[in-house]
Amino acid sequence: MSTELNYVLRPLTQEDEPFLWEMLYQAIYIAEGDPLPERDIVNRTEIAKYVRGWGRAHDSGFIAIDIGSQQPIGAAWLRLLTGDDKGYGYVDDATPELSVAVLPGHRGKGIGTRLLTQLLRTASIHYPAVSLSVAPDNPASRLYRRLGFETVGMSDTSLTMRKTLNASRGEAI
Repeated sequence: MSTELNYVLRPLTQEDEPFLWEMLYQAIYIAEGDPLPERDIVNRTEIAKYVRGWGRAHDSGFIAIDIGSQQPIGAAWLRLLTGDDKGYGYVDDATPELSVAVLPGHRGKGIGTRLLTQLLRTASIHYPAVSLSVAPDNPASRLYRRLGFETVGMSDTSLTMRKTLNASRGEAI
C-alpha cells in the first residue's frame, strides 16, 4: 500500500461555495437502509446557514483537491453561528461549529482526518473550542472522539460534541 498522498489541502475561498453546498449535502448522515434526502434539503434555513454566503468574517476551512483530476474531493469548515442563527451543534456564541465531508468514492482513505487535523490546528490559534452535531450511530462520531471531542449535550436525534483547543491569541479568523 502506497503512503503517497494523491491530494493536497488548501484554504477555502469564496469561490469554493458551490462545492461546499455539495459537501453540506454529503455531510447529512443517512442511516443504512434509509432513503437519501432530496438534494434541495440543503436549502432549508436551518441547514443552509452552514454555507450560504461563504467567506464572511469568522469563516474558515480547508478543501482537499485530487492531484490527478484537480477536482475537489472533500472539505472541513468552521462557521460561527450565534444568537438566533445558532446551528445544531451550538455551544455558545464564542464557539464555531464544524462541518466536514468527503465525496463517497474517496472515503476511508484518511482525507477527512487530515482535513480535520489541519482545521483544528488553525482554529486553535483563534478559538478556545469548536463544536459539532453528530448522530449517535454515525461512524464519524468515533473519529471525533479519537480527535478529542467530548459529548456535551444530546437532542432526540444527535449529540453535541465540543473539543477544547489551546487558543493562543483569541483573535477572530
